[in-house]
Amino acid sequence: MGKQMTEMLKGTLEGVVLALLAEQPAYGYEITARLRDHGFTDIAEGTIYALLVRIEQKKLVDVEKVPSEKGPPRKVYSLNGDGTRELEEFWTTWTSLAQRIDQLNTNTTNTNTTNTNTNKEN
Repeated sequence: MGKQMTEMLKGTLEGVVLALLAEQPAYGYEITARLRDHGFTDIAEGTIYALLVRIEQKKLVDVEKVPSEKGPPRKVYSLNGDGTRELEEFWTTWTSLAQRIDQLNTNTTNTNTTNTNTNKEN
C-alpha cells in the first residue's frame, strides 16, 4: 500500500470499521478478514485491535465476551446507538468531502485537457 493510501486510511478507518459493524457484529479477526474481503488487504491486525480499543473507550460499540473453542473468550463488537450516530456523521462528512475532491479532480482534469489542447494548437 502506498504512503498516500496509508495516510488517507488513518482518518477513515474508524468509519469503515463502524460500517462493517453496522452490517453485523464481529470479533477482531473477523473484522480484519471482512476488511480484506472489501479490498483493504494491507491493514495489519494490530491496527484493527488498537482501533477497537479506541472505539470501545469512546463507547461507540457494545462488547460481549463469547466463549471460544480455542483459548480465551472472544470480544464480539456490535454497534450501539452512539456508534450509529457516529457512523451517520462519518457518512455525511465523507459524502461532502468526496464531492469537493471530485469537483477539484474534475476541474483539474478539464484544465489539463484544455492546456494540452491549447499546447497542441500552438
